[in-house]
Amino acid sequence: MGVSRAERPVDDTASDEPKGRRIGSAGRLASLHAAVLAVVLGVVVVALVRSFSASYESAAASSLGLQLSQFERGAATRPASEGLKPFAIRFLQTHPLASGNAVIVALRGRGLVVTGNTTAIVHDPRIHKWFALPPVSTTAFTATIGGVPLEVVASPIRIGAASVGTYVATSDLTPFVAQRQRVLHLSLAEATIALLVGVASAFWLLRRLLRRVGRITSTAEQIGSGDLGQRLGTQGDSDEVGELAHTFDSMLDRLDNSMRAQRRLLADVSHQLRTPVTVVRGHLEVLNRTGEEDLAEVRETLDIAIDELDQMAGLIERLLTLGHAMEADRLDPLDVDLREFLPPILDAVRVLAPRGFELGAVPEVTIHVDATQLRGALSNLLDNAVRATPPEGIVVLGAQLRGSGEVAIDVEDGGTGIPAAQRGAVLERFSRPGARDEDGSGLGLAIAKAVALAHGGEIEIDQSPRLGGARVSIVLPASVVRTEVR
Repeated sequence: MGVSRAERPVDDTASDEPKGRRIGSAGRLASLHAAVLAVVLGVVVVALVRSFSASYESAAASSLGLQLSQFERGAATRPASEGLKPFAIRFLQTHPLASGNAVIVALRGRGLVVTGNTTAIVHDPRIHKWFALPPVSTTAFTATIGGVPLEVVASPIRIGAASVGTYVATSDLTPFVAQRQRVLHLSLAEATIALLVGVASAFWLLRRLLRRVGRITSTAEQIGSGDLGQRLGTQGDSDEVGELAHTFDSMLDRLDNSMRAQRRLLADVSHQLRTPVTVVRGHLEVLNRTGEEDLAEVRETLDIAIDELDQMAGLIERLLTLGHAMEADRLDPLDVDLREFLPPILDAVRVLAPRGFELGAVPEVTIHVDATQLRGALSNLLDNAVRATPPEGIVVLGAQLRGSGEVAIDVEDGGTGIPAAQRGAVLERFSRPGARDEDGSGLGLAIAKAVALAHGGEIEIDQSPRLGGARVSIVLPASVVRTEVR
């Protein structure tokens, strides 16, 4: 079933339909590309912000941890006469904190020592619980307390093996939050620009590509309507689409040539069959007008009609042979010993006419060919050679293995030969320039040529150096030579 222009999956920019009816292939593919790109960029932005947050929080926690380490070392080395609370007061007085930082030293049974704005921090239940029961180990986390984002580090204060209190240090993360917002906004802006540029460029490329594909489809539609003269031509770029267009045009050339050859064949066949049909019809009409009393005339008319019908049957048979020979996929190749293959063919044509038939030199090789097709082609060449050779003349069948690995099977005759100017024409169907008889169909050389081409070979025509007539050779490529017999 054909596909209408509206249903064809080609970018709507390549069709003549009104826009807005549907999203074209370029739009759908660009949308898919946008979705994938948006997901990827979103993951990148989230990872970037998280990495920035983790880095900043880690730096804040490291700074607070340094203060804690200094406090623990000072507490362990303070004078024996100095109590822990006086030391804590002295320590906080002699170690100024960075802006936004606060410290709470909660000593069991001795109250709190604080610095900075710690009112909301002291009353936060997450921190207040450590005043009575210090944490088991140092703990760091982020929290919003009193509307302020904080990095919190809490650690037990140990004197020897005993835990005597809790050291809590906080750092205001408000500048970090603002900076993180700027990073987030900048990342989102960059991701949006990258998304728009990526989608726009993808849509432009897809639209350009699918327009070229659309031209191929339109050309194929015109060809389907019978216009075989259409060609895509060069597509500008030597990419996959350019290669497709080149291959498409090459296919059209072969198809066009095939159709032309078919039309020419039909015209030639109709011309060749028209004559015997006209002859038979004319004689039968004459017989119908003159009556059936004259038996001799009736017999003569029937003989003429039968002879013409026999010629038609032979012509049809040869046309079928030609058709089969032109179909390379119908070959049934087998390994054939050339020395055993050629003699029976020569023996079979000895009954055609009183000629001198000779088997020339034959190399000891095995070829992989369709024996039936090749035998028919050589029989046609021998029949032509017999017709071209005068009575008691010589016809030679032989073969040679060329240096390039090709095998040439030659048929030579002692006739007048084929002039160089006519050698191309005699290979065409029904072409018989310079023929010495009127009975041939003009298909023998065409059949031999088709068989040679189907095997990947060719036909060569030149003068026989020995007999002086024509030498017609079926040249088979080296690829059909399987083994050389030793």
